[in-house]
Amino acid sequence: MPALVFDCDGVLADTERYGHLPAFNRTFEEFGLPVRWSDAEYAEKVKVGGGKERMKTLLTPRFVAEAGLPDDPAALGEEVARWHRRKTEVYTGIIAGGSIPPRPGVRRVAAEADAAGWTLAVASTSAEPAVRSVLELAMGPELAGRFAVFAGDIVPRKKPAPDIYRYAVDRLGLGLAGTVVIEDSRNGLLSALDAGLGCVVTPSAYTGEEDFTGALVVVSSLGDPAPGDGPGPEETTTEVLSDPFGADPRPFVRLADLEFLLSAAPGAK
Repeated sequence: MPALVFDCDGVLADTERYGHLPAFNRTFEEFGLPVRWSDAEYAEKVKVGGGKERMKTLLTPRFVAEAGLPDDPAALGEEVARWHRRKTEVYTGIIAGGSIPPRPGVRRVAAEADAAGWTLAVASTSAEPAVRSVLELAMGPELAGRFAVFAGDIVPRKKPAPDIYRYAVDRLGLGLAGTVVIEDSRNGLLSALDAGLGCVVTPSAYTGEEDFTGALVVVSSLGDPAPGDGPGPEETTTEVLSDPFGADPRPFVRLADLEFLLSAAPGAK
């Protein structure tokens, strides 16, 4: 059967701006670190895969001295791990508060795929507790339980390296031609493509201007119809930003659109 693999941050919910950034800054404050990332600064940091890796970009000799951090690499690594554990706790608390809504269409499309017998998974370089908290928020407890979760440090290299997707495909026994990935960033797209997978892109808060060449389709979101019989204030239609295979997934991305893209993509069997 086919498989649908979601990235987490920016795909299931727009968590970078409203979840990760405040969690990083609150952690820096709690540890007395002389840094607070602005929105513009964090827009650059998101290009670095992994929370610990983003924190490590701070560790210039000047910063280490100003913060009174140890010079020994092992001790410094342990300190970063402490920051990251606390940041994950803060972040999961933000998610549990319910202030960040799921992105349009993710639950609907996942439910369609599940009903059709597709394999469901999340593949992310974020910490596993953080990924699971967002997954449950976006999908609800019952549907979230149908997902395989691949997250954190289970692979040696973070996106844009293909490691996390290769790992997921191997562990699930998936076929490359029958697996579609949903990503929001160029790093995620490159990770999926280098793993040999087709990729749909739904840009998020910090990624709208990135280059998504190679994506099966680029859409503003998966989209959601309004509840009830007609359009309403909760309806979110899909804007098609790039459509090289002519899928035309409007007004909402459906499972049939993903099936078409899997069959139309290079390498499809």
